[in-house]
Amino acid sequence: MKKIVIAGGSGFLGRILENHFIMAGEQVTILTRDRISSRNKPSWVAWDGKNGGTWVTALEGADVLINLSGKSVDCRYNAKNKAEIYSSRLDATGALGKAITNCKTPPKLWINAASATIYAHSLQGPNSESTGTIGSGFSVDVCQRWEAEFNRWDTPDTRKVLLRIAIVLGRNGGVMLPLKNLVRFGLGGAQGDGTQYMSWIHEDDLVGIIEYIMENQHLKGVFNTTAPFPLRNKEVMQAFRASMNIGFGLPTPKWALEIGAVLINTETELVLKSRWVVPQRLHDEGYRFKYCHIEEAIRNLLE
Repeated sequence: MKKIVIAGGSGFLGRILENHFIMAGEQVTILTRDRISSRNKPSWVAWDGKNGGTWVTALEGADVLINLSGKSVDCRYNAKNKAEIYSSRLDATGALGKAITNCKTPPKLWINAASATIYAHSLQGPNSESTGTIGSGFSVDVCQRWEAEFNRWDTPDTRKVLLRIAIVLGRNGGVMLPLKNLVRFGLGGAQGDGTQYMSWIHEDDLVGIIEYIMENQHLKGVFNTTAPFPLRNKEVMQAFRASMNIGFGLPTPKWALEIGAVLINTETELVLKSRWVVPQRLHDEGYRFKYCHIEEAIRNLLE
């Protein structure tokens, strides 16, 4: 039985990992800001994502610490939300780094979430870990500062891995429901001009990659956590329509997306930025994807 601690584990990705590892018979502890749930669930431990406390003892002797903490970027980028997006990532990562350095028996492995949006908007070619171009702007700055906070902690007894995670396709959250609804209600055409790339990963491969990194103890550093074949937005929407047996979807021009983003409190960047990211290191290290193509991933998730 492995001892696994998931910081920020009460969200979409955390629930995927918690359910998987519990079914696998592992001991899972969730660090959460949800104090009500932490009182009702013995395996959930309260923390504020910023300061030390009794939660630090959960890290002692852990096989792996997985940090997913961070306010969702699915919001308007006003001053308040920007500050929370920064602080929720940097403070939590710093608190965990400090806790690890003070552990008598620190975690063997520290996996920290990062984002594939660190790369520049690209229509000309893919971004790998070694050849990718780092972008600019608010979202990229968040990613860079987040990774810098993780990298500044010297943990000689704890292996460290950064996962630059793409859009996760899952059964019980994330983008699947809104995309299905767009297609179902006849709006499943291209968004913007539809030429922007979408990098994605099936939830089963996210779990598989984490397990692969746990098992292969020589692996460390940055890994693009995305399926090997990104598609243009118009191709993604076509794959959804085909999987749902819906032949037509109205396109949504950029101006309409901008109006819609204001109405539902989000940003068009989440749809219009071209994320052409490939998992070169995972390929080189021998990881075998369960879902390489989005059509098979969508069909599996719709079952």
